[in-house]
Amino acid sequence: MRQRNRGRVALAAVTAMCAAAALPGQAFAAGEPAAYTFDPGAEKVVGTEVSTEAAALTPGSVYKSSIRPGEKLYYRLNLDAKTNAYVSAVAVPRGGGQVAYGDGITVSIRDSTDLQCSSQDARFQSAEFPRPIATYAYRLMEKDSSTCQDAGTYNVLIERESKETSAPGAWDLELRYESEPQLKSAGSMPTDAPENWPSASPMPPTTAPQKRSGGTSYYDATGLETGEWQEKGGIRPGQTLFYRVPVDWGQQIFATADLSNNNASDEFIGNALALSLDNPAHGHVDSATPLSYSGKPASVSLDPLPPVAYENRYDSTSSVSAMRFAGWYYLSVTLSPKIAKSYGDKPIPLTLKVKVEGKAGSSPYTGDAGVFSVTSQDKDMARSGQSGPQAARSDRMKMIGAAGIGTGSVLVLGLGVWALLARRRTSAAPAGPAGGDQPYGGPPQAW
Repeated sequence: MRQRNRGRVALAAVTAMCAAAALPGQAFAAGEPAAYTFDPGAEKVVGTEVSTEAAALTPGSVYKSSIRPGEKLYYRLNLDAKTNAYVSAVAVPRGGGQVAYGDGITVSIRDSTDLQCSSQDARFQSAEFPRPIATYAYRLMEKDSSTCQDAGTYNVLIERESKETSAPGAWDLELRYESEPQLKSAGSMPTDAPENWPSASPMPPTTAPQKRSGGTSYYDATGLETGEWQEKGGIRPGQTLFYRVPVDWGQQIFATADLSNNNASDEFIGNALALSLDNPAHGHVDSATPLSYSGKPASVSLDPLPPVAYENRYDSTSSVSAMRFAGWYYLSVTLSPKIAKSYGDKPIPLTLKVKVEGKAGSSPYTGDAGVFSVTSQDKDMARSGQSGPQAARSDRMKMIGAAGIGTGSVLVLGLGVWALLARRRTSAAPAGPAGGDQPYGGPPQAW
């Protein structure tokens, strides 16, 4: 029995270690850009062209779907009459297929009469090369509005537009549905968008550059804080790297991407590198003007954005409106595959300069705000450069270590008790004949 129990403990520890080691990573062929890593918890869902047949999405869940050129696909939401709902879609062209200016997706939320609650799109513009692009739509509860305020069934409609010259294959979709927490006091919240904010870019970070390896998606994006960060392996033509930065209430984020020189050529390539920022609900905030490259050092920055504030949502400018909640903000950097033709396919050194300015304010929400908050653990992850999977693996290994210490302590205690009992039995038993059998069946068998 003791052998079986100890075997179970050992098996459980090994199983946990294997599970920790099996967390998704950046699996890809040597020399090739890593593929987009979808959230392993994503549930497969099929969009339908008939709204009444649409599958229902659940708050706090992630889904994987797909969409072909020209398709209009429906998914269903069951909403109450008090909660703000956000549904985002990340479109991922398969196999690096060709895209054209204006290709993209539109996401909208509509009520049962097809009245539109909101709609936003994500499109490939002057940077006409395949990469993940994201956008979202939402249903907001607004005191002075009569649109989309009732409880009931709502539809998420995702539409894809592609030019005839674009690759005809399907794009994968990663869908997320998040519910915004309730306010502590809705009546005291500002309802006017801010008109002014600090718009001058701050002095760049003065800390020594540190090396970090970017992730392949929102799921495994690498944590960053204020500082200067060198991509450990550089960035390859066609590769997209993801990073995330915790930005709290009242704070501003500034970001710059610097691409190093490459002496292989001096060929001019327009729109060579794209820098993008998305918010905690994976809604697009802003993109920098694509960087052009001619083999010399080049740099591109995001325009100054307002501090995170609840009332930003009332601004008509999408980049301001998207800075509406605290949490992880996601930076993505993509290097055009056209670089390889003139400069080769070797990585080019990349540096990100990130600065978060401002004192963190208090949350307007009641209770746990989930993804719409910045916790001390988030700050630790940004400081150490951990992605979500790395943090989960670290926590799991700590649990395994604690379980191992506990199991070891039990075994040591058990051996001590056995030794004490053996001594007592030996002293209490009569001496056997010389050369005879050992008392009590002889010494204990090896475990």
